Amino acid sequence: MLAFSQPLKASGIIFNVQRFCIEDGPGIRTTVFFKGCPLRCPWCHNPEGISAAPQIVLSKTRCMNCGSCIEACSTCAGDHTLENCARCGLCAEVCPTGAREMVGRTWTVDEVRSMVLRDRIFYDSAEGGVTFSGGEPLCQPDFLIACLQACRSEGVHTTLDTCGFGARDKLLHAAELTDLVLFDLKILDSDGHLRHLGAPLEPILENLDALIGQQQRIWLRLPVIPGLTDTDQNLASVLELASGASCIEKICLLPYHETGVSKHLNINKNYDLNLVSPPSDQRMREIAAQLSDAASEVVIGG
Repeated sequence: MLAFSQPLKASGIIFNVQRFCIEDGPGIRTTVFFKGCPLRCPWCHNPEGISAAPQIVLSKTRCMNCGSCIEACSTCAGDHTLENCARCGLCAEVCPTGAREMVGRTWTVDEVRSMVLRDRIFYDSAEGGVTFSGGEPLCQPDFLIACLQACRSEGVHTTLDTCGFGARDKLLHAAELTDLVLFDLKILDSDGHLRHLGAPLEPILENLDALIGQQQRIWLRLPVIPGLTDTDQNLASVLELASGASCIEKICLLPYHETGVSKHLNINKNYDLNLVSPPSDQRMREIAAQLSDAASEVVIGG
């Protein structure tokens, strides 16, 4: 096992925990969403997970302009753009409609473990477990490793959902404590990846190669975004990359959906894919057929 001289972090920032998930790995799972992400995917359906810090989100459709938030925090609560928000959370505490919400708080490893163990009976009966997702869990690597250790010590199946961008030693250490890695591939063109996602592609591919080298169980996940990830060139690159790597057990095709539209508005960010429509069922079947030789199983969803 890789050794680290520094103690692992006993706490970190999480912005959501979803129980009874069925699409973040095998069986029934609890998905823990870490805050912070190095990518800027324009289709992101969890944009509230991009910033590493807790933040206020504002649903303008629920706001009834009662003024409670301004009374609680006159510094910035009246600012619907959230540009001057001090992230004190007072406005969310007093908001009667829940229009303002603080997203992200500090969790301890023990709190994560306790939450995960609530549904152990379902993991045991449905071959499920816990999935650490985000954001990007590798943005908080020591906290991630500590959570993985805690869950593994309880005999819980662990899954890591990652974009692959992070320190390789931390990733490999986390992988040693992980039963399955969900590795999210997006655009396999260096220029396109940097232009659309805001980060270089090369470290991601190098980290994937390292995981393959240690025979880590991997499910590749490809979001199908019309005009960006579903091009013939991109699909050919995915096929070439996945072919011949026996530890890549499955390819999961994730059709674009519009969940991120309202979420971007709630954090006062522009949504750049307003003219993109979800791919048709026929298109998804065509892509699955194109990639059928790359893994023993290609599925839509998951």
